[in-house]
Amino acid sequence: MRRDFYLHCFLACLGIVHWSQPAIARNTTGSRASTRSHHGLGVKGQVLHRSKRGWVWNQFFVIEEYTGPDPVLVGRLHTDLDSGGGKIRYILSGEGAGTIFVIDEKTGNIHATKTLDREERAEYTLMAQAVDRLTNKPLEPPSEFIVKVQDINDNPPEFLTGPHHATVPEMSNVGTSVIQVTATDADDPSYGNSARLVYSILEGQPYFSVEPQTGIIRTALPNMDREAREEYLVVIQAKDMGGHMGGLSGTTKVTITLTDVNDNPPKFPQSVYQMSVSEAADVGEVVGRIKAKDPDIGENGMVTYRIIDGDGRDFFEITTDSQTQEGVIKLKKQGLDFETKKLYSLKVEAANVYFDPRFVSRGPFKDTATVKISVEDADEPPVFTMPVYLMEVNESAPAGTTVGQVHAMDHDLGRSPIRYSIEQQSYLDRSFTINAQNGIIKTTEPLDRELTAWQNISVIATEVNNQIHTSRAQVAIKILDINDNAPEFAEPYEVDMCENANAGKLIQTIKAVDKDENANGPRMTFSMAPNTNFTIVQNTGHSADIKVRRGALSRQKQEVYHLPVVISDGGVPLMSSTNTLTIRVCSCSADGSVQSCNTEPLTLPAGLSTGALIAILTCIIILLVIVVLFVTLRRQKKEPLIVFEEEDVRENIISYDDEGGGEEDTEAFDIATLQNPDGLNGFLPRKDIKPELQYMPRQGLCAAPNSVDVDDFIKVRLQEADCDPTAPPYDSIQIYGYEGRDSVAGSLSSLESATTESDLDYDYLNSWGPRFKRLAELYGSKETCEES
Repeated sequence: MRRDFYLHCFLACLGIVHWSQPAIARNTTGSRASTRSHHGLGVKGQVLHRSKRGWVWNQFFVIEEYTGPDPVLVGRLHTDLDSGGGKIRYILSGEGAGTIFVIDEKTGNIHATKTLDREERAEYTLMAQAVDRLTNKPLEPPSEFIVKVQDINDNPPEFLTGPHHATVPEMSNVGTSVIQVTATDADDPSYGNSARLVYSILEGQPYFSVEPQTGIIRTALPNMDREAREEYLVVIQAKDMGGHMGGLSGTTKVTITLTDVNDNPPKFPQSVYQMSVSEAADVGEVVGRIKAKDPDIGENGMVTYRIIDGDGRDFFEITTDSQTQEGVIKLKKQGLDFETKKLYSLKVEAANVYFDPRFVSRGPFKDTATVKISVEDADEPPVFTMPVYLMEVNESAPAGTTVGQVHAMDHDLGRSPIRYSIEQQSYLDRSFTINAQNGIIKTTEPLDRELTAWQNISVIATEVNNQIHTSRAQVAIKILDINDNAPEFAEPYEVDMCENANAGKLIQTIKAVDKDENANGPRMTFSMAPNTNFTIVQNTGHSADIKVRRGALSRQKQEVYHLPVVISDGGVPLMSSTNTLTIRVCSCSADGSVQSCNTEPLTLPAGLSTGALIAILTCIIILLVIVVLFVTLRRQKKEPLIVFEEEDVRENIISYDDEGGGEEDTEAFDIATLQNPDGLNGFLPRKDIKPELQYMPRQGLCAAPNSVDVDDFIKVRLQEADCDPTAPPYDSIQIYGYEGRDSVAGSLSSLESATTESDLDYDYLNSWGPRFKRLAELYGSKETCEES
């Protein structure tokens, strides 16, 4: 710091000495000065005028970051008109005038009062002027000049971004570009070496290097292996002053990661793998897993497996687990048998899915291993020698006849004894039995082939030592036919023939059937006892013709003939049966059509004919149907909605034509009769709807006394009907008008009319209505009375 201070002071002194010389004729662009005329002789005696500057100066410089005790002398303004004595006053204006820069009015010396920073502002533009101190008139026109802040190396290089992260593939060649880092220096790059940067590497050798001028980081070692080391930390320094001593510096960190390439083949950790599987394993069951290790990652580490050789290729398969990159060995098909083969061998290959051609020279990217799979003995169920047994037995064979034998074995080492049984759920007839020890099947009853030609049973074999292990075999038993059924008519035959049929007339062709097989009845023979009226003719096959032997049979003599026919088969032993053919003799028309086959009565009984009886029965049935419909309609007649609708007690109020005792007389009718008898307990049934809730009768409700006012009574009933969901509708309640307590007509009693004469005019009784018609006639006008 002291050395820099002395350097700054030396430069300032040089500037003061240099710029204080008035004889210097140099001027910067834009400076202005007044001129004076100097005469001289030119060509051909012409007078020439030369401009002479009154006061001149160049650009001023001030060193930044000056920290001395006194203001820094920037420069001096002077004009040749200033002869001393203080008659001229110098004025300074412009950027920073009066605050940063001040001027001595008498001498024109300019000083900087503050420390300047070139990085904040590099130059200032000022205006200078010289005026007469007494008159304040300008002696020179105003002139503009620039004060430049001279740079010093006060800013170190800076890396604006960072820390940095970069990647480079492993196994890259030497000099492979990784990343470029750039530093900036705030100092003036056009002045000296303050902003001239040089890059160097402080940490990260010998793996990486950096270009001094550009800051590009490159690999410095070949064959850098990600699997050995994946991440590196590199520290880069940027130093100004061209990297020379005394320059300022800055650093940044760069984390470089090696990316993976497929430079490693998969390798099995061991050459032989041992596995085992039960002989009772199901298809698809996992036998084991193997894994070839590949230090590469991502798709470079993906491995696929396959079986390339071995005697177990037919029973086992291998697949690749994409998540774990393992080879999964599974059972491909059933058929493993511990007793037959106990060990299988597989040769498995593991190879990379993707490979990099740059590393093919390193060898094949694959590896092989041997997998030995041992078959474990399982306690298997017994095995029948045949999955399906076919047996035969004659029908009608006696109970206990041997049908056949089944056999099952336990192939396990223990050789457990076998117990046999018939599955009853699959065979409900129970016509067979099986010996539990040797599996011999016998009949329990004689069989009939004509009922069932085949019998299917399921035989169960169970290990005696482990009854959980069972197996089943199907046994199909064919019932062999014997000639035990005689032939018979294919259907019952009843024949109608004309009594005038000619001899040789075909009456009926009869057919026979035999339930036995054709081997026991290849041909059927038809025969019958000698008969004078009919004959039988054998046909080829299982049929025969019945013909008339002689014609003109009489109905009157015999109406029905029962002709026995004997049918025999050709089996051993011979079986035959006698079947009856019914022949009815009928009367026929000339063309041979049958008219009647019943004997006609000689006389008809007296009485109604059949048609008349049918007509009478039809009429009786129709009448009965009408009566039933009428009764049904009567029952379905709509019932009234309100109970006792036809006997509404309100219609039982008796109206009297006499006067009665007045409005206070309640003997004329009982007010309680207006009450519904069914509603005394508070419940009024509804027949038009089904009530959703049961109306709870109010306690203490009783019939109103006879003295109750009818108006109040009706209002109470109306309110109860409105609040009761089970009561009849509102509009079904009838309201009876009444006169009231007081009558405007007064008393109509005639008790006093017999003793006193009254001049009252009773003609107004005529307007009271028909109820008072009789009174109007009795108490009307005198003329009317006299005429009466």
